[in-house]
Amino acid sequence: MALHLVTDFDLRKDALPWLRAQRASWTGAGARGGCAGVLENNYESLRVLNVERNGNIIYTYKDDKGNVSFGLYDCQTRQNEHLYTFEKDLQVVSCSVNSERTLLAASLVQSTKEGRKNELQPGSKCLTLLVEICPVNNVKVLKAVDSYLWVQFLYPHVDSHPLPENHLLLISEEKYIEQFHIQVIQEGGNRVVAKNSGHLRKERVAEDFVWAQWDMSEQRLYYIDMKKSRTLLKCIQFCGDENFKLMFEAPLDISLSDSGFKLVNFGCGYPQDQEKLPKYLSLCIFTNRTGSLCVCYSPKFVSWEQITYSVFYFHKGYSKTFTAALGSVHSPVTKGITFLNLGSNDVISMLPHSPLQSLSGSLVLDWCSGKLYRVFLSQSCLLQFLWHPRPDWEKMAVLHCLLSCGRDPQFVESKIIQWISENISACYSFDPIQEFIIASSYWSIYPETSNMDTLLPYSSVLTWNTEIPGITLVTEEITLPLMKVHSFKSYWEKLNANLDYVKYSKTHLHYNNNMVRREWHSLISEEKTGKRRSKVYVRNILDNAVRVISNLEARNLVSEPRSTPLFQEEDNHQRLLVGLMVSELKDHLLRHLQGVEKKKIEQMVLDYCSKLLDLICRILETSWRKHNLHPWVLHFNRRASAAEFAVFHIMTRILEATRSLFLPLPPGFHTLHTILGVHCLPLHNLLHYIDNGVLLLTETAVTRLMKDLDNTEKNEKLKFSIIVRLPPLIGQKICRLWDHPMSSNIISRNHVKQLLQNYKKQPQSSVIDKSSFSVEFLPLNYFIETLTDIESSNRALYGFEGHDNVDAKFVEEAALKHTTMLLGL
Repeated sequence: MALHLVTDFDLRKDALPWLRAQRASWTGAGARGGCAGVLENNYESLRVLNVERNGNIIYTYKDDKGNVSFGLYDCQTRQNEHLYTFEKDLQVVSCSVNSERTLLAASLVQSTKEGRKNELQPGSKCLTLLVEICPVNNVKVLKAVDSYLWVQFLYPHVDSHPLPENHLLLISEEKYIEQFHIQVIQEGGNRVVAKNSGHLRKERVAEDFVWAQWDMSEQRLYYIDMKKSRTLLKCIQFCGDENFKLMFEAPLDISLSDSGFKLVNFGCGYPQDQEKLPKYLSLCIFTNRTGSLCVCYSPKFVSWEQITYSVFYFHKGYSKTFTAALGSVHSPVTKGITFLNLGSNDVISMLPHSPLQSLSGSLVLDWCSGKLYRVFLSQSCLLQFLWHPRPDWEKMAVLHCLLSCGRDPQFVESKIIQWISENISACYSFDPIQEFIIASSYWSIYPETSNMDTLLPYSSVLTWNTEIPGITLVTEEITLPLMKVHSFKSYWEKLNANLDYVKYSKTHLHYNNNMVRREWHSLISEEKTGKRRSKVYVRNILDNAVRVISNLEARNLVSEPRSTPLFQEEDNHQRLLVGLMVSELKDHLLRHLQGVEKKKIEQMVLDYCSKLLDLICRILETSWRKHNLHPWVLHFNRRASAAEFAVFHIMTRILEATRSLFLPLPPGFHTLHTILGVHCLPLHNLLHYIDNGVLLLTETAVTRLMKDLDNTEKNEKLKFSIIVRLPPLIGQKICRLWDHPMSSNIISRNHVKQLLQNYKKQPQSSVIDKSSFSVEFLPLNYFIETLTDIESSNRALYGFEGHDNVDAKFVEEAALKHTTMLLGL
C-alpha cells in the first residue's frame, strides 16, 4: 500500500499504562476519585474525544461505578494529566479544554444502560457544562436541552501570556452555532475562575445549516446554509480577539436535502452514531498555504459496483467528478470514502476499514482504535510500483506523487533516474525523461510562492487523451466564491489572488520557450551571416548563462564530482539558449507574480534553470557511471564499445526530450554526443543523423576529429563528409587544420568566392604574360591573373591581405593538384 501510517499517539500504549499506574497508587493510598476506580474490565470505556489545535489529545474513561473521567495527553511533553471526574454514569458527546487548561467544557447524555435513573436535569436529553479545573471548582450549566450539543474552545494566534477572555463555540443539533465569551480572573495565587459565570455573554454565529466543518489549525468554520433553497457554502474566520468574519459564500452544486445533520472535525461523535457513518455522504474541505480551496464530496452509496466522488477546485474555477468501477459486489469497500489531506496540493482518496478523521499537518485519527497517525506516501512502495509493469497513467501518477510528496528529493530523483535509465522505452503515452525534467524542476521551486502552477508547466503532457479503463472523468466550470471582506492577509490574500486570476486571466499563462526559440534562431542566423546584435545585448545574455552555471556548480559542491566531460568548453550556442531562457522566464514571472520582490524572482529563475541542467547532467552521469566509461572515449582513434552504444542511445533520448520543448543542454553535450556518434554509427547513418539535426557538429568535436584521425582512405572520406556540412565560418577554420589537397581545394574555393563576390569586370589587356605562370593552360592562367589583379586592387584600397598565406598562387597550386588527382596522374 502506498500510504504509510506512522503512529503519533496510541491510546492503549500512551494513556492506558499511566491510568493503571494511577489506579495502583490511588488504591494503595486508599483514596477515592480521580483514577482510583479504573478496573481492568472497564478499559473498553477508554476513548478519544478531541484533538485540540496545539496537538493535545482529550480522552475519557470510566471507573467501576460508571463515573466518567477526562484525561489529557500533552503531545509536547508526552505526559498524561487527569482533568476532571463527574461522579455520575453518563455518556460523553463532546469535550474541549482551553489553551491554558483552566476551563473544561463538556456535553453529556444519559447512559443507555437499562435501569439507570436519569442523572440529568428533568426533561433534558443533553447537558453542556463549563468546569473550572485550575483547581477543580465551580461547575456552570451552559445548556440543558433535548438535542445533542458539541463544544469547542477557540485557540487564537496570540502570544503565550494567558488570555483575559476565552471563547467557546457551542454547536447544536438544532442547526445553530453560538459563541460564549468567558472572562477569567486569578484569585488567591494560581486559582483561576470564570468571572460573572451566571451571565456569560453569547452571540449567534450561524444558523439553519445542515453540515459544518471545523478547521482547528486555521480556526475556521465552514458550514452549508440551506435556507435559500440552494446549497451555499460559507466560511467564518475567527480572529485573535472576540471578532469573527464571514469570509466568503460559494454555491455548491450538490444534493443535501436528505443527507441529515453532519459535523466534521468537532471531536468524536456519540458511539451509537458511528454505525450510521457509511449511510451519510462524505464531504470535506481542504486548504493549504498557497491559497487553494478544495471541497471533496462523495454522495451516498447507491451501488457497491462503482463509486463516485467530486473535487471542487474553487481556487481554479472548475470541478472534477470521478466515477470508478470497483470490480465486483464483493469489493472490500464497505465504509465509504475518506478524504485525506497529505499536506500537499493533491487530495488523495482511499477506502478505509474504519471511520477516520483527517486533521491538519497530515494527521489522521482512527476513532475506533484511539490511534493518531501521521500519514505519508510511502516512497519505497511508490518506487517499487514504478518498476512493475503498469499502465502509463499509473506510472505518471506515481512519478508526480514521488516528486511532490517525497521527503528526500535528491534520493527520490536518483531512484527515478535509475528507473528511467533502465526503462527508457517503457512508456508510450509520454516521454519519461521529458516528464521527469519538467515535473522535478517545477516542484523544486513550487514552495517559493503561490500561483506557481498557473505560471510554470508541471507536466510535459498538456492534455491526457488516453482512456483509463474503469474510470470516467467529467470536468465542469463552477461559480467562484464571493469574497465578503475587502482587505486580506496571509491565506486569504493568496486565495483572493487565485480567484482574480481565474476571473480576469483570459489567456494561458504557462511559460513556454516559443519566444526563446525565435530569438535563438535569429541570433544563430545572424552569426552565420556575419551580422550580430549589439555586443552589450549578447554579453548580457551570455552573462545570464554564466550565473546559471555558477549557481549550478555552487549547489553541487557537496556532491561527488562529475565524471562526464561537460562544461569543459564555451559552447556559445547552448550558453545563448540558457541565457535567453533566463531572460524570458524572468520577464514572465515579473509580469505575473505580483507582490514578489525582483531579487527573489531572479533567484527563483536561476534555481529553475540550474535544476533543468542539473537533472540532464545527472541522467547522463548515472548512465556514464553504470557503464564505467572513461575520458578516453573522447578520442576518435579507437573502436566503440557496447557501453558507448548504451550511453549514446540515452544521450539521443535526452536530446529528443529536450528538443520539442526547446530546453537548453549543458555546454559540451553536443560535442560528447557527436564523438560517441562517430564511434558508434556507420558513415551513412552518421551523416543521416547530422543531416537531420540529431548530431550537431561543434567546432570542438570536429577539431578533435581532424587531429586524431590519420589520412587513410576511410578517414579522408569521413573528414570530407564532415567538412562540407560545416557552417562556412567554422569550415574555414577546420580546413586549415587538415593538411590535405581536399582542404586546400575548399580553402581555395572559399578564397575565390570571397574575391569574386563584389567583382566588377574591368577592361584588360588581351595579352597574357606567359612567363609568370608555371603551366601553359590559358583558362587557368587567365583566371589566376584576374584573381591577382583583384587582390592587388583590394590591397591598395582596403589594405586587404589573404588569410594564412592564401592568395592567387595558392589557388593555382591547389587547382593543379586537384586536377592531377582527378586525372589519376
